[in-house]
Amino acid sequence: MIKKNFGFGTQIRKSPFFDSTVKWGATGFSVYNHMYIPRDFGDPEQNFWNLIETAILCDVAVERQVEITGPDAFKFVQLLTPRDLSKLSVGQCKYVLITNAEGGILNDPVLLRLGENHFWLSLADSDILLWSQGVAINSGLDVKIIEPDVSPLQLQGPNSGEIMIKLFGEKIKDLKYYWFRELNLDGIPLVVSRTGWSSEFGYELFLKDGSKGNDLYEKIMTAGKDFGIKPGHTSSIRRIEGGMLSYHADADISTNPFELGLDRLVNLDTNIDFIGKKSLQKIKNDGVNRLQVGLEIKCEKLTGPNTTFWPLKVKNKKVGKITSAIYSPRLKKNIALAMIDIDYSNIGMEIDVSIDAQIFKCVVIEKPFFDPKKKITSKLL
Repeated sequence: MIKKNFGFGTQIRKSPFFDSTVKWGATGFSVYNHMYIPRDFGDPEQNFWNLIETAILCDVAVERQVEITGPDAFKFVQLLTPRDLSKLSVGQCKYVLITNAEGGILNDPVLLRLGENHFWLSLADSDILLWSQGVAINSGLDVKIIEPDVSPLQLQGPNSGEIMIKLFGEKIKDLKYYWFRELNLDGIPLVVSRTGWSSEFGYELFLKDGSKGNDLYEKIMTAGKDFGIKPGHTSSIRRIEGGMLSYHADADISTNPFELGLDRLVNLDTNIDFIGKKSLQKIKNDGVNRLQVGLEIKCEKLTGPNTTFWPLKVKNKKVGKITSAIYSPRLKKNIALAMIDIDYSNIGMEIDVSIDAQIFKCVVIEKPFFDPKKKITSKLL
């Protein structure tokens, strides 16, 4: 039997699914948005194969929601993000950036529009609840901003569709990528979306009653038994393969959208107003000095993700850093996301990386590293 010694305290919250994750084998946790998130169900490579071959259920209640309502809610949400929301329909999701006055990225949430003036921001790891409430004070807009009792689970992988049919019936089959609907599962109120932080086909189930967390987790595991479902955690391997950002690693307050190649999320050629518009216009006009790139690291198989930023050098001159690195068992190579001086960002450029005082060669390659057109995530069931 594996001994579990987590050392929990009251200053960090547990999710509504906590007891079930421990029951199903969680042996390690980390902290995200002031909450515990299960990060270890055994071999991370096996977790990766479970994800891409069958299905995994992940507790991602740490993706806290900021709920924005009121007569001016749409106008306020548009103020927060440089992405044009004018075509965002009720029932639709969009991946957005939250920027500050300097154009720095504060968060990269998924935005859900539940009503004409009813929105959720499903957050990465930063305090956008506090930022939003602070912006609202001086905005002159009539909005109410709270953290609702909402906690998401991720059901991801090729068999997740069949599991959802077993839970909700055939009607779930026509739910499109980046759309959602409100459903009820045996008295459990949910918002179910075709989204997820995995680069695989899947769903997120937003629980709207925290008292029913373990009930929901168990129902999904029972429904998925015949489809090979496994308890799991978000896969660093798969998200790096897919070029998905991890906030505080691949982006932070000092990173702007153009450095990440996310120009499509910044609409400067419209009359919409948002925080950071002038700064982002200047950055676009001046051009950036660095870019995020994909790298292949030419060394022995990495035994896990990097826990520090690895410096990149050319002729002993520091030119950037590796922000996320992992070994991909599918691609059979070490892959990484890196922020690098623009002069060294061309495909095929060779660069040195320092890992634990050893120097290895890297080469700049195309990213995302797998399924760049997102055919897996966007397919119809």
